[in-house]
Amino acid sequence: MAQSLHSREILNKIREVNVWKRDGKRAPHKPLLILLALGRVMRGEDRLAPFPDIEQKLRRLLEEFGLPGHSVHPEYPFWHLQSEGLWEIRGAENLTRRSGNKQPLVSELRAHEIPGGFPEEIDRAFREDPLLAAEAALTVLQNHFPESLHAEILSAAGLSHILLPRLHEEQILFREAVLDAYGRACALCGYDVRLGRAALGLGAAHIQWRPAGGPDQIANGLALCAIHHRAFDRGAVSLDADYRILVSDRLAGRIGFEEWFRSLAGREARLPQDEALAPSQKFLAWHHDNVFWHSATPGDTMAGAAGAGL
Repeated sequence: MAQSLHSREILNKIREVNVWKRDGKRAPHKPLLILLALGRVMRGEDRLAPFPDIEQKLRRLLEEFGLPGHSVHPEYPFWHLQSEGLWEIRGAENLTRRSGNKQPLVSELRAHEIPGGFPEEIDRAFREDPLLAAEAALTVLQNHFPESLHAEILSAAGLSHILLPRLHEEQILFREAVLDAYGRACALCGYDVRLGRAALGLGAAHIQWRPAGGPDQIANGLALCAIHHRAFDRGAVSLDADYRILVSDRLAGRIGFEEWFRSLAGREARLPQDEALAPSQKFLAWHHDNVFWHSATPGDTMAGAAGAGL
């Protein structure tokens, strides 16, 4: 009998998941599928689930936390996660394939309700050790998403019971350095409320996310209030090359929309007095291309991703 996978091997597989990349863009489709499957495990649901069930739930995750401005294809990670040794699909041998591709048509996956899930050995390891499943979920978050979105993603994936770790020392130092550079006020709206000496509801956002290689440097940071921090990391707002505030036209609402968003569009952001600490154009370009929900929807660069192992 083959030796069972050690928990470290499983976590290494998750750390090394290959995500689709092109021109600096990264699509976290496989990581979101892993989180969705971990939620199923921790709720005690069946190991394998039919594609239509997974498609519906994964689509919502991809629409919220996937690559902004591109069409959503849950079938890609459902099929390609197999190549990572983290996914199993049953009964797909005789399905009609895409032209020039080994992947079945999405209509075939739906019509035959093809089931997928973690391989038996990995599924069993997660069920026998809930702490391993929690560590796997945290590994996915830390490798692919900014800290401000972790709780929201866990909730959306059905993993809200997992406790998030405290910030590491380097993250605390980054936050304090950025807040000091910006005079402990939000770069977008100027919010600067304190409770005693402590800033209340202020944080430091990485412009280029840490999981995408963004460094803990002031030039890669913005001091933002809680509302604009979440909005920045979700792509509702950004800055252009002249440090003017961009507000996505995908944003809508009544109460707070005018005050917190639309009235800021086109204004110059509040920058550090030391010009050397201003946001780097390189990092702003990354955020604009990878996170911001553009007014004009770009072409669907995901269309060719099926053959690229998304």
